[in-house]
Amino acid sequence: MGISQVDLYQINSDNTLRFVLGKKGVKPLVAVGLNPSTTDHNMTVSKVAGFAQRNGYDSFIMLNLYPQRSTSPNGMDLMLNSEHHAANLKAIVECLQQYKQVDLLAAWGEPIKARRFLVTCLSEINASVSDLNVKWWQIGRMTKSGHPRHPSRASYSAGMQNLCIASYLAAIK
Repeated sequence: MGISQVDLYQINSDNTLRFVLGKKGVKPLVAVGLNPSTTDHNMTVSKVAGFAQRNGYDSFIMLNLYPQRSTSPNGMDLMLNSEHHAANLKAIVECLQQYKQVDLLAAWGEPIKARRFLVTCLSEINASVSDLNVKWWQIGRMTKSGHPRHPSRASYSAGMQNLCIASYLAAIK
């Protein structure tokens, strides 16, 4: 399962927003990153595919807290664009509702602190998928400041463990 096999791809008309990237399957690992890069084949996507393969998933899907494409979180909007956020929520729910069970991998790392609105995005994503059968995971242990690790900076040997998303949200609000 490599990134060259991507067959799920949802962007806006001018490719400034990416909502979904992945490989179709029956049991995907669904990573929720911070924001999509300007490229589709990068270290984050490769590592998510690797974590999926090493942990018994037949595919992977890459979603994001915020859909704006940028090479750095510092290049993102300074304020939440509610239209972009609403489109992202819609795409996430539509993507996930086709699965009986969804394993969500928290893949945003420390940069969630880059914009205040990102915590709101996470909270609203979590609320939007609460009627679905979702389970949150993280790579290894939390960072020193209490955030899930970013896949590109994590070793496969760190493994995956359960994440209580409610406790995490309460701690960072």
